Amino acid sequence: MTVVGTFGLSVRDQALEADVQAGLTAVEEGLLEATKSEVPFITEAAQHLVRAGGKRFRPLLVTLAAQFGDPYAPGIVPSAVVVELTHLATLYHDDVMDEADVRRGVESANQRWGNSVAVLTGDFLFARASHILADLGPDAVRIQAEAFERLVTGQILETAGPAEGRDPVDHYLDVLSGKTGSLIAVACRFGAMMSGADETVVDVLTQYGERLGVAFQLADDVLDIASDSHESGKTPGTDLREGIPTLPVLRLRERAQLLGLPEDQALVELLDSDLADDARLAEAIARLRAHPALEQARRDTVRYAQEARAALSPLPECEAKAALVELCDAVVHRAG
Repeated sequence: MTVVGTFGLSVRDQALEADVQAGLTAVEEGLLEATKSEVPFITEAAQHLVRAGGKRFRPLLVTLAAQFGDPYAPGIVPSAVVVELTHLATLYHDDVMDEADVRRGVESANQRWGNSVAVLTGDFLFARASHILADLGPDAVRIQAEAFERLVTGQILETAGPAEGRDPVDHYLDVLSGKTGSLIAVACRFGAMMSGADETVVDVLTQYGERLGVAFQLADDVLDIASDSHESGKTPGTDLREGIPTLPVLRLRERAQLLGLPEDQALVELLDSDLADDARLAEAIARLRAHPALEQARRDTVRYAQEARAALSPLPECEAKAALVELCDAVVHRAG
């Protein structure tokens, strides 16, 4: 058994391990090549997060999904580069919106160079992803465009908040399906599609990716509260400070409204106060860590991971399927 990548996937088959390692190495080279510019400063800014590392979760899914067809097909590595470039671009933009100081354990681009450079660097990465995508054919362009529309729509819906009378938790899960699930679903879809896998297999893996993506983001919500910066790669409580209504907070509000317990209402009042103060933020994190709402968010994460696992049931038993199942477990493990 060998652990592949920073995400900690255990691969028991030597041939699959070799394919995954070779694929991820090629993707890394492709990312560095795609982020080069004739302008040295642009190269430095564009490669800032590439060189900071990361789980490469989406390229990993591309390479695993490709195992259901020809894993050496020429479109697989470029499509993985496209998906990861798109993801990296959204991180530059997210950090501007969140006023984040740290990303992947290093200084965020907006903190280092300012918001304008961070936004434009994200745009540069989108442009490079589109350039690579154009060589993969009109179907790939359409799929990526649809996913990108869903991603942006999810971000806008998060900013706008739930409509009158809409359950905030249901609204938030829809937001995550767009913001995170859409691109992870594309990673699985591209891998299977570029490998020439059967259309039924492509559909199964796309559904798996959508559910896994939501579970992945829910695990991040838990990590924002439950982990330190060494584990998560960003400052704990970033979402709390920015007033982003992640699932643990939504579960807390739901419980406070339903049960009316004074301690729940007091914590809601704390979260609604100015968390720019470090001491107040630390208190909010500590109290949320001990609150049942965090455990409820963990259970929600497990539920989506189980749905992702169930989506794989039509696929034949093989090492690649076993690895995809294990990723469901790994996502749950991240959430504790």
